[in-house]
Amino acid sequence: MAMDWQVFCKDTLDGEVVAGCFGHGKDITYLDWLLSAWGWTVSVSLTALVVALIAGSVIGVIRTVPDRPWLVRFGNAWVELFRNIPLLVQIFLWYFVVPALVPPMKNFPPFILVVLALGLFTSARIAEQVRAGIQALPRGQRYAGMALGFTTPQYYRYVLLPMAYRIIIPPLTSESMNIFKNSAVAFAVSIPELTLYALQVGEETARPIEVYIAVTILYAISALAINRVFAWIEKRARVPGFVAAGTGAGGH
Repeated sequence: MAMDWQVFCKDTLDGEVVAGCFGHGKDITYLDWLLSAWGWTVSVSLTALVVALIAGSVIGVIRTVPDRPWLVRFGNAWVELFRNIPLLVQIFLWYFVVPALVPPMKNFPPFILVVLALGLFTSARIAEQVRAGIQALPRGQRYAGMALGFTTPQYYRYVLLPMAYRIIIPPLTSESMNIFKNSAVAFAVSIPELTLYALQVGEETARPIEVYIAVTILYAISALAINRVFAWIEKRARVPGFVAAGTGAGGH
């Protein structure tokens, strides 16, 4: 079967091919819709990544705080809860159950609920990486911070975390790429992202192969872009002699 790439230039209402492939005024082509869906995917993914990095960092740190067993237990419970419930189930819990239990959240747009679900799900994995990065450091670094008179927050901020984050950049890169792929579950609550676009447009146009190829390429571009950003960060943040060359995700 021959490919028909003109499908993206067609008007979404009457199916007529639009010159230039971009709609004008009230006309919307499938290419316009594709780029809009890509924008939603990127927005959901990047916003959820910010939530995951913040929450994951906090949980990862408190799991290593000495002499605070209740904080460690809370952090462990957080990781076990969000890591062991499938993401799609968490999406439905945030969309249907949580607003029923917390009435003010009924006014939250689906975008926010999906971002919270995806971000907190990923935060459990990032928390494990942060914990591992801190525990991989020589114990003497903690003692050195204490000897300088730093408080616990201070030696975490100035001594432990700057080095721990350098160690975990490669796994953070993988998680950041995964979050783009996991954003596909947003279609389950009607977020107009790439997966929902592929399902609807594939049926409307009867050209699912062309649609899925385009969507796959955009997912790959998104994941590759975040990979290159983290590779650049790793290169700039590397401490010579501390992180072995060649450990960066994706290679250099």
